[in-house]
Amino acid sequence: MGIFTKEIAIDLGTANTIIIYNDKVVVDEPSIVAMERSSGKIIAVGKKAQMMHGKTHENIKTIRPLRGGVIADFHAAEHMIREMIKMIEIRKTWFPPALKMVICIPSGITEVEERAVKDSAEQAGAKEVRLIHEPMAAAIGIGIDVLEPIGNMVIDIGGGTSEIAVIALGGIVNNKSIRIAGDEFNADIEEYMRKQHNINIGERTAERIKIEVGAAMPDIDNPPPEYKVHGRDMLTGIPKEVIVNHAEIAHALDKSILKIEAAVLNALEMTPPELSADIFETGIYLAGGGSLLRGLDKRIHLRTKLKVHVAEDPLRAVARGTGIALKNFDKFTFLIK
Repeated sequence: MGIFTKEIAIDLGTANTIIIYNDKVVVDEPSIVAMERSSGKIIAVGKKAQMMHGKTHENIKTIRPLRGGVIADFHAAEHMIREMIKMIEIRKTWFPPALKMVICIPSGITEVEERAVKDSAEQAGAKEVRLIHEPMAAAIGIGIDVLEPIGNMVIDIGGGTSEIAVIALGGIVNNKSIRIAGDEFNADIEEYMRKQHNINIGERTAERIKIEVGAAMPDIDNPPPEYKVHGRDMLTGIPKEVIVNHAEIAHALDKSILKIEAAVLNALEMTPPELSADIFETGIYLAGGGSLLRGLDKRIHLRTKLKVHVAEDPLRAVARGTGIALKNFDKFTFLIK
């Protein structure tokens, strides 16, 4: 029955969901669903729903089914997974294929939350569901040989959580999972714009600012040009434009980045001395969308005095690792539960 089994790897992220099938990224969509309030019917998923976010009338609501790396809305998550699986061009056969999935999850989630991920995938049509922890998937995706007796530190800054883990011999020796990541950065930018510029902006605009002029420190190489922000003036209620630069955003994000730095230092303190010696040699690896923040690698290097490497294509490192784990299922059996 092997020909009727399709194996897919899913990086079920708070901000984006990526699906790998046949070693290729076939779906890369925002984790968001648009739903009709009256009937509960799903209108759009992914990019189409993202376009509606913050612009809906009272009969349509947009839902982000995942918050902090875990499923917050079971019904919406199940529909989202189902619709995204439909986006894969699976060759039509007489029988619907049995789906075998490997899904990656944050390392700090509870058994109840794990169960919710499995149930959502099963409701969406999966016959077999296995889970792998995000830092492990990120390490495999970066190209680290996780089965070696060498310590490696991986920091995966996603949309909902930042995962900091020390990995050796195919296991996580210690890990720290904090709910400070991309979403928190967006909230910091929204708050800063309100307090400093008296302007109200939405989540999507905050995300745009982060991408265009986001920085972890004011002193960076190749600073980006200033960015025009449009929003609603809090005093007059009239739309207005303000101009922001990277130094302002670095100031806005400072308190959240300090918390990530504290978690990194805490994870280093908990690391056994032999593995600390390895990490001094190998350095720290950054993955996830948050690692694209300008100057973040430099800032962590200044704080820890260790080499910091940013993964190539960090947004997809976790998904790539999940795909490799799926392909080499026998080799990584004990990493996948």
